[in-house]
Amino acid sequence: MKLRITATGLLTALTVQYAVAQKQQPIYRNGWIDFNKNGKKDIFEDPTQTVDDRVKDLLSQMTLDEKTCQMATLYGYGRVLKDEMPTPEWKKQVWKDGIANIDEELNSVANNRKAQTKYSFPYSTHAAAINTVQKWFIEETRLGIPVDFTNEGIHGLNHDRATPLPAPIGIGSTWNRALVHRAGEIGGREAKLLGYTNVYAPILDPARDPRWGRVVECYGEDPFLIAELGKQMVMGIQSQGVASTLKHYAVYSIPKGGRDGDARTDPHVAPREMHQIYLYPFRRVIQEAKPMGVMSSYNDWDGEPVTGSYYFLTQLLRQQFGFDGYVVSDSEAVEYLFSKHHVAADYKEAVRQTVEAGLNVRTNFTPPENFINPLRELVKEGKVNMKTIDSRVGDVLRVKFRLGLFDHPYVDEKLADKGVHTAADDSFALQLNRESLVLLKNEKNTLPLNRGAIKNVLVTGPMATAVSHANSRYGPSNNPVISVLDGIRKMAGKGITVNYSQGCDIVNPGWPGTEIIPTPLSAEEQAGIADAVSKAKDADVIIAVVGEDDKRVGESLSRTSLDLPGRQLQLLQALHATGKPVVAVLINGQPLTINWENQNLPAILEAWFPGPNGGIAVAEALFGDYNPGGKLTVTFPKSLGQLELNFPFKPGSHAGQPSSGNNGFGRTSVNGALYPFGYGLSYTTFEYSNLVITPDQQRQQGDIQVSVDVTNTGSKTGDEVAQLYMHDKVSSVTTYVWQLRGFERVTLKPGEKKTLHFTLHPDHLALLDKDMNWTVEPGEFEIAVGTNSEDLQLKKTFTIIR
Repeated sequence: MKLRITATGLLTALTVQYAVAQKQQPIYRNGWIDFNKNGKKDIFEDPTQTVDDRVKDLLSQMTLDEKTCQMATLYGYGRVLKDEMPTPEWKKQVWKDGIANIDEELNSVANNRKAQTKYSFPYSTHAAAINTVQKWFIEETRLGIPVDFTNEGIHGLNHDRATPLPAPIGIGSTWNRALVHRAGEIGGREAKLLGYTNVYAPILDPARDPRWGRVVECYGEDPFLIAELGKQMVMGIQSQGVASTLKHYAVYSIPKGGRDGDARTDPHVAPREMHQIYLYPFRRVIQEAKPMGVMSSYNDWDGEPVTGSYYFLTQLLRQQFGFDGYVVSDSEAVEYLFSKHHVAADYKEAVRQTVEAGLNVRTNFTPPENFINPLRELVKEGKVNMKTIDSRVGDVLRVKFRLGLFDHPYVDEKLADKGVHTAADDSFALQLNRESLVLLKNEKNTLPLNRGAIKNVLVTGPMATAVSHANSRYGPSNNPVISVLDGIRKMAGKGITVNYSQGCDIVNPGWPGTEIIPTPLSAEEQAGIADAVSKAKDADVIIAVVGEDDKRVGESLSRTSLDLPGRQLQLLQALHATGKPVVAVLINGQPLTINWENQNLPAILEAWFPGPNGGIAVAEALFGDYNPGGKLTVTFPKSLGQLELNFPFKPGSHAGQPSSGNNGFGRTSVNGALYPFGYGLSYTTFEYSNLVITPDQQRQQGDIQVSVDVTNTGSKTGDEVAQLYMHDKVSSVTTYVWQLRGFERVTLKPGEKKTLHFTLHPDHLALLDKDMNWTVEPGEFEIAVGTNSEDLQLKKTFTIIR
């Protein structure tokens, strides 16, 4: 109650202060704001003028100091900004002349005690606080240019108690465009209500190497799937009047050896592969969804740092893809030109290279003047042209005008408490968690568990009570979490006893070194496993919740093994030896090499990193209250020695070894995927029929229509993700064996049949020819539909003619 009174009093004080200031200040006029305080309506202050005219007029009034301030980020309170609210000292800071954006302002970002603030919650308190900061920039700087308040949002808005969603790898596993669009709408709405104007989402990086720690933050490994879902996320976010900023442009997700952390460089990607795999989602999403922001990555490509590359930031991004927003650097991307890539002799030269390349705004966890001051020197020395500065600043201002910041710079504080993290939002988040679940194995219909036949359940494993993954970085924080154990206890029913034993920790002492040089179990570890085995003797079924937490997978957390970490395999083996059925639930952020588990356990359910109510979704699936229907968006390898092993792939690149015939000398490797791209089971079965392609001959710029019937042939209602793949049978350059070119998630009752329709556009059929031009080549194309990339049940061909 004390906290509530304090927050309410704070909100009232801020609101009164803001209202009084509005009456005192003569700059707020009828239908416009006198930002430059000159007593007349300038073109840039007139809402009826075009955006381009307003930008041009404002630029003409700006000094060099004011322009360069529009090219840097001020990280929010607890990161760089030391004050929660404006102080008189701000008049002595570099941002007295304005600032491009303030990132993560007053959001009480998780895992950073310095950033915890009383202004993040209740939500209306934050809206009022943002208004106060915005008011300072409008009223206390000469030109009053509003701030773009940016924030992360890859699995829900990165704010105290905002609506939490599962990790992006789980969101991708839904294969559900409508849900992803709704997720974007929620993130955008909450951003708008809280005062944020720019959301750093989605991540469009293809997760091609599962060792890379940020696989958990990606939608998957396939560029078409990423483009389709990314497009929906952008449209959802921007439908709420805030900007969407894409991450991380470009070729970011494939550092050499999958290494993250101090590496973050040297992707070994050929030019054609770069365009067809890594740039494809960015090109599609920019052209089809028109995002207002792009974040440039800190890696190089072929020896050229992306953030210092005119080719990447101007020729490709703006001239070819048509991007018309502003580019913000990933943290330290500018500095890396000097400190890591060594293509600049000093930091000042790195600033010059990035600005000339096309960077609009520099971001880092250091004061903005570190970038602004050397930039000013470069202009005065004639090393950076003022026309270049005007172009870079113009892009930033253009986005601010498009966002309406010059017309409606403040948010309505009264709306936030009712509109952020509603009961409807929680219901949606639960559904998203449900649809992200992927059933990997279900031998002899072990699942769903029959409540009537079970008296005693043992829940074990180090992830059974884990909660930190649900509030991991770049998403909402401080939400209460329902663990898998909590969910099972809630959903099991009155007649079932649920016992618990941890069994083992997530990792053991000496890990990860013990993955290379094994050590014997300690007495304490033996006792933990023995306790689980002892309790298993009374159980009808064992539910082992195993995997990784947010300290084992994520940014700067690449792995050298993809086995279950620590002693978790030994725990599963000991439980299996009891003879009782063991159901494994995986909480993890990347594909795992669970070979023994797949061979010996009767059922495996992949839950990824679910959100805070993920424990309920998992329990519902285990007991049959929900039928899992998600599909893998990443290939599960059998061994690290197979990497890279991903979809799509070139002919022969995933082939096995002949043991006889020409050049057949035996087998020396394990081949094939453990679970292929697009894989996922259900508690029911589906059948495909009646594949129709219209027309069977088409010219190069025409569309192809495809339809197929899907029938639920089982006894339970369930979801199927129908997947359409395309193959160019003969081409001028080598193309991929199959390419995903359509998908649809559909819910079917037992016996129900639906006809699904797909459209293949010329872009879907195009390849990069020998001259690196996108071309639809005449010839025969094969279409296949099925339940995953290896189970293609129906195939037909059509022909492209000149």
